[in-house]
Amino acid sequence: MSVVSSTYAAKRSAHWGVLYSAVALTTMATLVLELSLTRIFSVVFYYHFAFLAISIALFGLGAGGVLSYYIAGEGKDLYRRLGLISAANALAVVVSLASILSMAGSSGFWHFAVIYFVSSIPFVLSGITVSLAISATISRVDRVYFFDLLGAAGGCLLLIPFLNILGGPGTVIASAVLFAAASAVWYGMAGSSQGRAAGVALALALVLLVIFNKGSQIIDIHTAKGREIGNEEFVKWNTFSRIAVTKNPDGGKLIAIDADATTGLSQFDIDNLTAGDRKALESDGPAFAYHMRPGAKSLILGPGGGWDVARALASGSKDVTGVEINPIIANTIMRERYKGENKGIYLRPEVRLVVEDGRSYVRRSAEQYQVIQATLVDTWASTAAGAFALSENNIYTVEAFEDYLRHLTPDGILVWTRWGFDPPRESLRLLSLARVALEKLGEKESWRHAVVVREKSNLIRGWGATDTVVISRKPLSDADIQRARQTAVKGGFEEVYFPDTKQPGAFTSLLTAADPESFYRAYPYNVRPVRDDKPFFFYTVQPGDVWTFVRDWTQLSADYKINMAVPTLFSLVGVSLLAVAVTLLLPPVLLRTRLPKEPGVPAFLAYFVCLGIGYILVQVGLIQKLVLFLGHPAYALTVVIFSMLVSSGTGSYFSRGIVRGRDSRLMAVLAAAAAVVAISAVITTPLTTKAVGLALPLKVVTTILLIAPAGFLMGIPFPSGLSRLEKWHSPSVRWAWSLNAASSVLGSAAAIFLALYLGLSNTLLIGAGLYLVALLAVRLTPRGSAAA
Repeated sequence: MSVVSSTYAAKRSAHWGVLYSAVALTTMATLVLELSLTRIFSVVFYYHFAFLAISIALFGLGAGGVLSYYIAGEGKDLYRRLGLISAANALAVVVSLASILSMAGSSGFWHFAVIYFVSSIPFVLSGITVSLAISATISRVDRVYFFDLLGAAGGCLLLIPFLNILGGPGTVIASAVLFAAASAVWYGMAGSSQGRAAGVALALALVLLVIFNKGSQIIDIHTAKGREIGNEEFVKWNTFSRIAVTKNPDGGKLIAIDADATTGLSQFDIDNLTAGDRKALESDGPAFAYHMRPGAKSLILGPGGGWDVARALASGSKDVTGVEINPIIANTIMRERYKGENKGIYLRPEVRLVVEDGRSYVRRSAEQYQVIQATLVDTWASTAAGAFALSENNIYTVEAFEDYLRHLTPDGILVWTRWGFDPPRESLRLLSLARVALEKLGEKESWRHAVVVREKSNLIRGWGATDTVVISRKPLSDADIQRARQTAVKGGFEEVYFPDTKQPGAFTSLLTAADPESFYRAYPYNVRPVRDDKPFFFYTVQPGDVWTFVRDWTQLSADYKINMAVPTLFSLVGVSLLAVAVTLLLPPVLLRTRLPKEPGVPAFLAYFVCLGIGYILVQVGLIQKLVLFLGHPAYALTVVIFSMLVSSGTGSYFSRGIVRGRDSRLMAVLAAAAAVVAISAVITTPLTTKAVGLALPLKVVTTILLIAPAGFLMGIPFPSGLSRLEKWHSPSVRWAWSLNAASSVLGSAAAIFLALYLGLSNTLLIGAGLYLVALLAVRLTPRGSAAA
């Protein structure tokens, strides 16, 4: 008898292991698909669409959770259905990808809506799969949810090598391979050898499609941002960009980032410069740095194709450091594939190239420079973290300018080139940052520290004018001003601001204002200094003008490019709201069930709404806050999401033993989660600032240790709440899934608004507060309603 019993136990153990692996494969594929779509959307549309993929995934998973009740089964019949659904999902991924790429040339609300719902089909099928698996194993929901999150964490780790090797479309198809593999596992559990063989065959066929497509590019991006992509002689993807080299009509070559922002590929022989070469390098705005400080020890942020490095070398500089965030540009293009055409500029002994976020490098560096330069460095091309926020940019904040100024020699200068507009925006905001940073360093007369010149003033009403802003560590001397004026006259630049003449206009008004806040309120654009907690430098719409801008955006020209996030965000939020409505209508329409009215049930369903929004808000805040510390947005996305998934999964695994079906213990966990998140909101920035000099592996460990306590506690309430609801009022479980999904969709959009208007720390604190509201929902449940 004991032998039979042990054999049965072994079979049951094997059964659970296979089921856990099938769930993990499904969620792994889902996360790979979700995050790879953020890259596809950023390239095909604009970076603002990156967050849309998160919203789509949450909507689909929630809708699938509700639909799972409509097609539920039992035993082997259930596993056979899961095998069929997973196989269908593998095919749906390919079809959805082809559909998205074919609709790349259109825009508008209904266009977004079609893309939204077509893209959501694989997530709906994934939601059905996971929901059916959890529903069938509710007695082990803590373990199943653990492997659910563990599989997603594995997908997070796979994303980086997949995108680097396979590219964006290839990574999406690779997620289909994982779905097909899950299909084979499900069929195996059903005892269907034919189904299992079909799943394996489908997975192999999709692997062949990935390989074939990498060479033939049948399923690839051919249209982006409303125009056809052509003339590309080199293309490579990574986790935060699609980099291409194209031929310039003038004969040179351009490096294109996400089929939008470009940087020229320098082709100068520094040791044998012709007169034409020198004119090209010395006659534009960025060259101002080296007219004022020839031969300077220089730090160049975002050197891209090497033009600023060439300018520094042409002036006689013998010590040039370039900090380029994109390894494809720095290594693959500039130091490998195109080193012959760029004359090996990044391989010269005078040049040191660092692949890192510019701000992170400056913060950890102990060196000082005569020139720190950044020319048109921006993030219109999405970072991976852009999936969760607008164009965050930590190199354009008050704290960043403090770092730069502290790393200048006494005669050092910052030289920033930005797009010029009338009225000015970006260049004026640079001075608002500089004014505050200088005052913090004891320099009270910021008007004596700046020069602003404009190139191509004839294009100021359209697109193409640039402003070069020079900011000095100490007040500019008469000789400096004279040298700057001579350079401006010789180059045909417009003198926008010089400290000795104080030309009438916005620049003079800002730098000499006794009350800068009065100036900011009266100015037509928002040019207030931005800080690390709200690093939205490019967002210049005044709060009171948001609706006007959204209403009239099609009549605007240059603003369309810079502030297009505003109308786009409103359109996407509108689509998200439509998705929420669809999610909430699914139970009453398909399942013929109304929102339950039993005493206490509605209050407890609010619990799942709070968890859905709260978790997303905390995740957004932590990713954004840790970009600077980890030195790269891709690292922040990977490490934060991986850490939260693993720690939350671990919390789920131990949730049954911790909560033990007692409300008092569940409320204690919720209170602890809120407290730990609130503490994280307060200590993250000071802690990471002090630890910025650590090596990357130690930074990763520090991040994991920082996140793990909150993630562990945040992983307990959801499975505990489902178990509580199942025992108390099982028909309401379908509503819990639906409401949690709907709230997560809203949370992904709300996170952007909260970060934009309230800041990242407050976003974290609001997330913590929602866990306290969830605690209140438990407290308001009538005592004794839930089974112990």
